[in-house]
Amino acid sequence: MFLVDALKMAGSMTWQITWSLILGFALSAVVQAVVRRETISRMLGDDRPATLLKATGLGVASSSCSYAAVALARSLFRKGASFTSAMVFELASTNLVIELGIIMALLLGWQFTAAEFFGGPIIIILIAMFFRFFVRKKLIDAARDQADKGLAGSMEGHAAMDMSIQGEGSFAKRLLSGNGLTSISHIYVMEWAAVLRDIVIGLLIAGAVAAWVPDSFWQTVFLTDHPTWSRIWGPIIGPIIAVLSFVCSIGNVPLAAVLYNGGISFGGVISFIFADLIIIPILLIYRKYYGTKMMLVLLGAFYLTMVAGGYIVEGLFSGLGLVPDHGQAKVVQQGISWNYTTWLNIVALLVTAMLLLRFFRTGGRSMLAMMGGGPDDMAHDHAEHEDAEAPAAMHHHEEHQPPRAD
Repeated sequence: MFLVDALKMAGSMTWQITWSLILGFALSAVVQAVVRRETISRMLGDDRPATLLKATGLGVASSSCSYAAVALARSLFRKGASFTSAMVFELASTNLVIELGIIMALLLGWQFTAAEFFGGPIIIILIAMFFRFFVRKKLIDAARDQADKGLAGSMEGHAAMDMSIQGEGSFAKRLLSGNGLTSISHIYVMEWAAVLRDIVIGLLIAGAVAAWVPDSFWQTVFLTDHPTWSRIWGPIIGPIIAVLSFVCSIGNVPLAAVLYNGGISFGGVISFIFADLIIIPILLIYRKYYGTKMMLVLLGAFYLTMVAGGYIVEGLFSGLGLVPDHGQAKVVQQGISWNYTTWLNIVALLVTAMLLLRFFRTGGRSMLAMMGGGPDDMAHDHAEHEDAEAPAAMHHHEEHQPPRAD
């Protein structure tokens, strides 16, 4: 019975968020289709404020799962990007993206989406200051030497793929071409393939926690009987729970909803969401990419700035009266009925079916097999199509050469 309750809760949350995830990934694919990788690496060679602003914007446009974002940041660093810019890019590409904002609004409320997009730049500024004042060039040089060894982490193949639209022309012309639809379909399906595991695990964990863990347990953990201490404790404990949950990317939002209903503070939720980049599997990848010392520095820097960001967000939103009541997050078990959610899910699933068809008709199957490749043994050049409207005339061009991180 306990297992059935957990699965029902997970299924209910899945049904509530399906259309929003599809919409978010579709919009993200459109943006990524017109942002070329070489544009990114050319612009991130230092850590000046203007460069970090560009790193943030390019990260948002290059939405990725946490593992792929970490791999891409390492690749940019190897190609000449400054370490600070690479880390800012990594933060933005996982925590300031369309799909995350939509699902947070749906499960937690618009206030959390606003807090995420307000808190993100704050954390980025704090990270930049931390690296400017506390991280020495000697350590960064050692990290670069380790990065240049090219040790494989996770989602290396996905990070090396440049699936943007090739060719010249205006934004609209490229986007509405046959090549544009193919590029969008490839990015859309590959992004889903990269994050599906984390989303499923996150929903199952959230369903199990919601069904099995009594509210009294969370109320004790989050010190809900002591409001002042609860606000202090929330941003401290939030990232720790994230580290131990092993859930990253969008998959941690359902669990965040459960934790908020359990009594964690508003700032604690924001700190928890951002901490997807310091979960244990990713810390092990940092160690492989940059060495043990830099891994510990990243853990300390990310943790401290995420805690600080949680406090700042909590203080501002509390002062403005924008903190919603606990217990309002949508994690209750609901049946399927003919409401707007059902209709939106039907439309979204039809769009997915269309993009899947395009993906597999234009060489997508081989791309899926290359997602986990090593950083120095594969590269993928996006398909170039001679006739956008005649799939038989399309050809999928792949070259196996040193990886393209640009």
